[in-house]
Amino acid sequence: MYELPYDENHPVVCMDEKPYQLLGEIREPLPMIPGSDQKTNSEYVRNGTVSIFAFVEPLGGVHHVSVREHRTATDWAEEIRYKRYPAEEERRIIKKLEIHYTPKHCSWLDIAEIELNVMTRQCLSRRIAEIEQLRSELSAWETERNTLAAKVNWHFRTHDARIKLS
Repeated sequence: MYELPYDENHPVVCMDEKPYQLLGEIREPLPMIPGSDQKTNSEYVRNGTVSIFAFVEPLGGVHHVSVREHRTATDWAEEIRYKRYPAEEERRIIKKLEIHYTPKHCSWLDIAEIELNVMTRQCLSRRIAEIEQLRSELSAWETERNTLAAKVNWHFRTHDARIKLS
């Protein structure tokens, strides 16, 4: 799928999700001073977990991230928007989808998972206590990724995968 040329009428959209733990501070971090990093206490408050869903169109440079309180089949279905619709609308939408699953133990082949790793490094490398704050931070990150139209230049080819996975 990743080797196909870009076609805006038939985009390749990669999707993955990750759990995320909301963590608050027990003590306020000490502010940064010249020549020293911010001091954060090792103790924290657990505020529950959420699921982050990431969609990326690797050749079109389109990114979407959403946060859900749960990770149920209904949450997943609502993210790809078909299971909650009446049967005739569901069939119409499903006919347009061609779902491909990443093979087990091959997450390095999943562009959406790679996008989640980028997001984690760029946006989630600190404690975020509340779901609304997380949504706000990820919305800003998504806006920046879309403004840059960050694309994926995929170098790994089908032939290479067949050799590596044999």
